[in-house]
Amino acid sequence: MKAIKKIGVLTSGGDAPGMNACIRAVVRTGIYLGKEVVGIKQGYQGMVDRKFVNMDSHSVCNIIQLGGTILKTARCDEFRTYEGRQKAYKNLKKEGIDALVAIGGDGTFTGAELLSREFDIPVICVPGTIDNDLYGSDFTLGYDTANNTVIEAIDKIRDTAASHDRLFFIEVMGRDSGCIALWAGTAGGAEAILLPEKDTGIEDLIQKLEKGADSNKSSSIVIIAEGDKNGGAYHVAKLVKEKFQFYDIKVTILGHLQRGGSPTSFDRVLASRLGYAAVKALEAGETRKMVGIRGNRVKLTDLVESINNNSFKLEEDLMEMSTILTI
Repeated sequence: MKAIKKIGVLTSGGDAPGMNACIRAVVRTGIYLGKEVVGIKQGYQGMVDRKFVNMDSHSVCNIIQLGGTILKTARCDEFRTYEGRQKAYKNLKKEGIDALVAIGGDGTFTGAELLSREFDIPVICVPGTIDNDLYGSDFTLGYDTANNTVIEAIDKIRDTAASHDRLFFIEVMGRDSGCIALWAGTAGGAEAILLPEKDTGIEDLIQKLEKGADSNKSSSIVIIAEGDKNGGAYHVAKLVKEKFQFYDIKVTILGHLQRGGSPTSFDRVLASRLGYAAVKALEAGETRKMVGIRGNRVKLTDLVESINNNSFKLEEDLMEMSTILTI
């Protein structure tokens, strides 16, 4: 592999707190190792449209505490085609970019792996998604911050729920992954947690809420991942309302509130470690790998393995514990 002189860095897919901290780490590590670093605006769309910006140490001053991504992000249908990726590669060559760090989720990983394999350009990916659902890393950028955002919302809603004897259904992000729902629901003391990975029927939920009512609970909070098979918070609330006429039932959809905000200390350090490790991996001749954290150590995982591995599962003991602690 030829010596790398110029590294491109991009963020793609949904934004996540910690992406800016990771960009900062990539830029400053690259400069420290004698590389030029180029920011690619709007992810793969910017690669196709030649939206490149030269970055120096000053470019990433005062961004470690910022949510979102200063490089922006966008979907790119053209990049899904071979012709689109070929155009993107030619633009990279014109700019002199000979290696990439891509920050994002599984869609970002898929695009990076294809580009690297088809045109032999070194690529290292960093897991950036609040869903925490990528194989090869215990935690992904933004997950801890999103959890804390949800927990803060649960705590505030609990205050008003207890004051008015209300039953609240709180819907959180997680179309295919219940990580946020499970962790935030457990930390927030939710009376029930509905997950995509676990079938919880309406009758089961009603029985649990009935037990709470029999034990004189003045309020209850149910956390629902958006991908739960029962059809979302409003639908579940409607079905439960038919059973519990005495409860004042309310629904809160947290939505994109969970994506924003200043990253937590954990996400800032994680982003810094993985951004640094990504550049070091390129320097060492690695390509088509994801840098992740396992057992508090940085580990490399083949991109194909990360993309295709469906073994990611929620912790069984945590699901059992969360159920026991709601009695």
